[in-house]
Amino acid sequence: MRILIVEDEFTSRKLLTALLSDFGQCDTASDGVECVEAFRKSLAKGEPYDLVCMDIMMPNKDGHQALKEIRIIEQEFGIKPQNEAKVIMVTALNDPKTVVKAYYKGGAAAYLPKPIEVESLHAILRDLALID
Repeated sequence: MRILIVEDEFTSRKLLTALLSDFGQCDTASDGVECVEAFRKSLAKGEPYDLVCMDIMMPNKDGHQALKEIRIIEQEFGIKPQNEAKVIMVTALNDPKTVVKAYYKGGAAAYLPKPIEVESLHAILRDLALID
């Protein structure tokens, strides 16, 4: 499994990398701009990401905007909705409007609140059929 971790906070980025590295190859980006660039390059090389774990609140480009651009890029590459990368939005914002925006308007597959709990992350990965 190829995983892109998008988090502006160094400690959270390292934690997610440590938690997910057992399940696949992890690349990181520190903001939405780097995320979109890495995502586009992965598709161009024929090595798409299976999972993107992305913070919502980031500088330069937030997670909502980056997710919107990811979905546009997937369309440009002819990727069907059922084959899209699974995106987990990670955030300290436990606001229902933020969750609705991520799920219904952005196409996120799941929402993971901070602080990140290992069992919650593993349960989401199982629900998305990314791990057994």
